[in-house]
Amino acid sequence: MGASIIKSVLLHLLIIGGIIGSASFHMPSPKVLEVTLNREPMPEADNAVAAVTVDQKMVEQKIAELKRKEDAQKRAEDKRIRDLERRANDARKQREEEARRIKKLENERRAKEKETAQAQAQAKKAREIEQKERAKALQAEKQKEEAEQAAKAAADKRKAEEEALKKAEEQRAREEQEAKERAEAAEEARLKALQEQMLQDQLAKEQAARNKVRQQQVVGEVEKFKALIMARIQQNFLKDVKMKGKECRLNIRLGFNGLVTQVKSLGGDTLVCEAAMRAVRMADTLPVSKDRDVFEQLKNINLTIAPQF
Repeated sequence: MGASIIKSVLLHLLIIGGIIGSASFHMPSPKVLEVTLNREPMPEADNAVAAVTVDQKMVEQKIAELKRKEDAQKRAEDKRIRDLERRANDARKQREEEARRIKKLENERRAKEKETAQAQAQAKKAREIEQKERAKALQAEKQKEEAEQAAKAAADKRKAEEEALKKAEEQRAREEQEAKERAEAAEEARLKALQEQMLQDQLAKEQAARNKVRQQQVVGEVEKFKALIMARIQQNFLKDVKMKGKECRLNIRLGFNGLVTQVKSLGGDTLVCEAAMRAVRMADTLPVSKDRDVFEQLKNINLTIAPQF
């Protein structure tokens, strides 16, 4: 920084020297020189001195300003260096602290490993002692079990022989009892089957009688409702003398409430068939029984229609 100030001062001095030189050695033209011989000296030198004085003050001011800038830059640089040194010192302290912490952890780990190794060695020794004691106990237990098994085998053999004799006797008695029970059961089953057969025969006879009565009732009801249906059709039948002695067969299908769902001709005189089908359609509904068995024979019936004169 000092060198730059010196260079700046020297530059200004050279500028000032140049101004003074140009002011001191300025040569006027010949005509001007003649005129000035009889006049007062020119004031150019005074002006040059004044200019030199002004420039000297400017130089001093410039030097002072440069000095202030240099001082400010030096203070900033000093502050920056102090900050760097402080951060470096903090980083060094942190590294030292981290190194101490790592060393402490390493010491603790080694101590723990040593303690673990000692505990494992003690545990291994204890296990070896326990295994030896257990082997001795197992050997003694094995010998005891072998003796007990030998005694038990002898007792089991004797008991098995006794049980075999007992089972043989029980088997003989059981077989005799089973043979007796089978004979009694066979006789009981024969008597029971005979009774059941007699009962079934009686029930069948009674059911046949009831069915016959029921069938007669259904037939009677069917005939009754056929007559009612015929009467209803005859009420709506429009007769013509041309139909005398003629007839028509119809198939009529009825709903559960007597509604005519279908009527068609099965053959016969055309006029009679047309009049009969017209009479059925005019009736719309025909008499039917609420008895299901009767209705089953009425829901799809065939009737022979002949005009009555």
